[in-house]
Amino acid sequence: MKKNILLGMLSCMSVSVFAQIPEDVLKYSWQPVNGTARINAIGGAMGSLGGDITAMFVNPAGIGFYKTTDVVLSPGFSFFNNKSNFRGTSSNDKNSFLNLGPTGIVGGWKGSNKWSNSISFAVTRTANFSNKIYYTGTNDFSSAAEQYAAEVANSGADIGNADDISKLSLSTQMAVWNYLVDTTTLPGKGTPDVISLAMWGALKSGGNFLVNQSHTVETSGGITEIAIGYAANMEDKFYVGGSIGLPIVKYRKESTLREEDATGNTNNNFSFSELKETFTTKGAGLNAKLGVIYKPAEFIRLGLAIHTPTVYSFEDSYSGSMAVNLENYRTTPGTTSVTVEELYGSIPTYKYELMSPWKFMLSGSYVLREIEDVRKQKGFITADIEYVSYKSNKFRNAEDYDDNGYYESVNKVMKTYYKNALNFRVGGELKFTTIMGRLGFAYYGNPYADKELKGSKMFISGGLGYRNAGMFIDLTYVHGLQKDASFPYRLPDKANTFANVKSSAGNISLTLGFKI
Repeated sequence: MKKNILLGMLSCMSVSVFAQIPEDVLKYSWQPVNGTARINAIGGAMGSLGGDITAMFVNPAGIGFYKTTDVVLSPGFSFFNNKSNFRGTSSNDKNSFLNLGPTGIVGGWKGSNKWSNSISFAVTRTANFSNKIYYTGTNDFSSAAEQYAAEVANSGADIGNADDISKLSLSTQMAVWNYLVDTTTLPGKGTPDVISLAMWGALKSGGNFLVNQSHTVETSGGITEIAIGYAANMEDKFYVGGSIGLPIVKYRKESTLREEDATGNTNNNFSFSELKETFTTKGAGLNAKLGVIYKPAEFIRLGLAIHTPTVYSFEDSYSGSMAVNLENYRTTPGTTSVTVEELYGSIPTYKYELMSPWKFMLSGSYVLREIEDVRKQKGFITADIEYVSYKSNKFRNAEDYDDNGYYESVNKVMKTYYKNALNFRVGGELKFTTIMGRLGFAYYGNPYADKELKGSKMFISGGLGYRNAGMFIDLTYVHGLQKDASFPYRLPDKANTFANVKSSAGNISLTLGFKI
């Protein structure tokens, strides 16, 4: 758990408003291929396949297979069920949302000499952030309030000095305002320490510490990427292409962390604390994708693609409130509460930049009866291997200051917190005159370096397609299984408690297209 303690130390660093933490980057880079219904049915494995508008977002050389023009529309619907286990207690939650696969226009024309050309314009949802997680459990090991006490202590701030406290994170400022953390002299010590009231109450009652904790996290938004691509085809043997993508990001996260005394002691200076937070992110980025496809034989296709990092420019906003009941600790007993707006005077915003990982992809396809007339082809099997450099994620400051070298510290932690990972995708199609059947499988590897953090995504898919008289329709179902970890809070001086989250999800995608 060394990395988790290191991350806890980072989370207690003083920042002027609030700041990003390493797990923030995963939502931008740990995402499956969201293709047309046809590509989803074969597990997203299309790096060497070509002939589908999804190639814009995987291997742009694949649009070089087009000799006519297609218009494509790909709506979808997704639903999921999250099961969480937090300190031995299980919980679950459900949600559903609409989705959008690659939608746009792609076409090709004969060029001069041996070359043909293709161009495409498309939009797709490369990530959907709609999710809801809830977990609860009884904790006899740590309190959420310890993170605030640790930040005050590590900063050296005078808890009675308003200027010192204003330099702490907003959640810690709210904790100080509510006296959830205070300065007191512990038994057997002559000098006062900053301590959370939950822990101090345990010491007063003979070391009996026990709290019920619950955490609800609901997220929404996504990444909508607009892309334009070009590819060239030399005699149906060699294809080369590239695309420029403009991802537009909207993200909203609402969370509630509640902690209640579970000792039954009504005179230990702690009844409950509840922190409600709302984070929003908006921004845009820029990336490029380059690829080649080569046919060493008519029935074999080999592909290579490189995705540059996306350089994002973001603006975050944060609002929150904290309510605390300390029983008889204060002169006036009862519940106190404060909001960020009351402390800060307005909803604060923060600008920064993020550079996502590199991606490198090798692909291969075997086409049954590969001939130029696709109506006589019988099917294919195809596979992708993708390498993602999660360790290369990097935050950058977008303003004129960087409190205490915060971003440099975040980036150093990410190099230990993450590891580079491999993703695998495989699928196939069989064609029966105008009807096609498809199956696929995809596995996205664990990006966490800590062996105790189990993260993976697995997708099993199947679908049907119909093509005739210049139009096509495809229908696919994808079933996803995911493992991840959720931390309700971070501590710098002890192992961090977390919930194991297992998700099962379904996605129904439909693609309609016609030639013009």
